[in-house]
Amino acid sequence: MKYSDGQEARLGDQVKLSDGSEGVVVCSIDTDEFTSDYPRDQWEYLKRGVMVNFQRLGVVHYEQADADLELVERSAA
Repeated sequence: MKYSDGQEARLGDQVKLSDGSEGVVVCSIDTDEFTSDYPRDQWEYLKRGVMVNFQRLGVVHYEQADADLELVERSAA
């Protein structure tokens, strides 16, 4: 999945929504990146997109770019 600005969403990206909700990309099915908390065998059935864990909203699945989702910072790892 890509952000509305065309950049590819990656594991560990810090993101925010227009309402100020902040979150972190916890797995990317598209790039085959998963964490131990969000393992491949539990999420690959979604087939595409990313999972974002928001502090206020919980985990949200995005299959495609959402104009409301903005990259704030890339993970250093």
